[in-house]
Amino acid sequence: MKYIRLSKEQLDEMHQEFINFLAAQSITADEWDDIKKNKPEVAEQELDVFSDLVWEGVLGKVEYLEHFSQQHMFLFKVGDLKISMISIEVENKSIDITTAQGYKWLQENFMKDEVNLYSSSKLISDDRNNDIFVLIRQGANITQGDLYKWFEEFVEVD
Repeated sequence: MKYIRLSKEQLDEMHQEFINFLAAQSITADEWDDIKKNKPEVAEQELDVFSDLVWEGVLGKVEYLEHFSQQHMFLFKVGDLKISMISIEVENKSIDITTAQGYKWLQENFMKDEVNLYSSSKLISDDRNNDIFVLIRQGANITQGDLYKWFEEFVEVD
């Protein structure tokens, strides 16, 4: 397995897609029930293959990611050749930008000395989707890039 198996909730939401996946392999509902009952290791493999296919489809469309912690915000833009990052650091340890109040404080004070803005970029490896997946596993979320685009106006990005 290249990525991670989809959760039960995710698999439930993708029930029809999974049925289509099984049908593409000529596996009927009765056969699937038999596989789950009598060959659980094969059922596990099918779930893993399906999960990887879903991840590949999702990761292939990612353009922006965000990761928040109490004093840091990491905004990523995934291009064809590189991943660019804008990092926002709040020096004041009493401010928690993961809360509504802390986020509001950041919006009002992002240009003050106690807020540092950085940018950097790195080349994408031969496995673009895995580069993105690593960021997701570290806590990043896929977004539309609104924050990145907004902060891009204030930071020189490579």
